[in-house]
Amino acid sequence: MGGHDHHKPYHVPDHTVYKLENAPELIKVQEKLAQEGLKDPWLRNEIWRYDVTKWGTFWGRGFRYATCGFKLGIPLFLLTIGLEKAFGIEYGHGHSHDHGSHDGEHDSHH
Repeated sequence: MGGHDHHKPYHVPDHTVYKLENAPELIKVQEKLAQEGLKDPWLRNEIWRYDVTKWGTFWGRGFRYATCGFKLGIPLFLLTIGLEKAFGIEYGHGHSHDHGSHDGEHDSHH
């Protein structure tokens, strides 16, 4: 079937650029491991994911993740509304404005 894309899906930065002090969540992990007499030699490789100087706090990352599509989504939404107005596209609410009454007669199909 299809060809293979030989590009990496994302770039993992070099761990030496980041400091563990800027990743409070990983410091907690390190402290809990130390209480058990353990150490994770690969923990430094995850600092880039938790660095508060780049991504902010847990809630800041959550907000950024939740709103990541807004930059593209809002302009496309506004474009869609503009095109609908320009072409006169309207969406009904499932009933007519007439409500079936003609000279006092009522439609029995309601």
